[in-house]
Amino acid sequence: MVSRETLLTKYFSATSDSTAQIERYEEILKTWGIERGLIGPREGEIIWERHILNCLPVLSAIKEGSTLIDIGSGAGLPGIVLAISRPDLKVTLLEPLERRVRFLNEVIGELGIDCQVVQSKAENWKSTSYQVVTARAVANTAKLFGMVKHLIAPQGALLALKGESAELELVEAKKNNVNLFRGWNAMVQVVELEGLEKANLLRITRSNPLL
Repeated sequence: MVSRETLLTKYFSATSDSTAQIERYEEILKTWGIERGLIGPREGEIIWERHILNCLPVLSAIKEGSTLIDIGSGAGLPGIVLAISRPDLKVTLLEPLERRVRFLNEVIGELGIDCQVVQSKAENWKSTSYQVVTARAVANTAKLFGMVKHLIAPQGALLALKGESAELELVEAKKNNVNLFRGWNAMVQVVELEGLEKANLLRITRSNPLL
């Protein structure tokens, strides 16, 4: 088992502040997050493994300096974790519920990280497109892609963390929503990063990124 200290050094040492920021964020999730109902009351002791480390596999597919929007950001997962680990990213947190938006603004103020918070549903947010669209525990594959496909830049990608049934879910989504996926490549990648559990990453990109 890889130690916490090793993981902090490997994934949260981009700046002198990154390690302190992620540890403070963990404490916020254990306190404010539980108090406000964004994190389950029994999950305080597994925040690090289940909620923070679980976000990191997305990093394997994100290019330096990318614009990124995190859909249904909730408590900031994975958006805030990615912003701390990779301060080169330009991160937007998209969340429709006002109480969660307030929480996110308080958190980024407390941590001193550079994130934009937008209150909107994904399907209603059409001001720009992004090189990376992320999501974690938002919706099934077909519904999620329908919500966000207009936000994906021509050479961008949807990168969504999925559970063990990711491959079956994608097969069913393609079968039942042929028109939705026309012109797009969709696949599930098994990502293995050092010190982390295997993760299923749904990746959807345009078949012809020049269009």
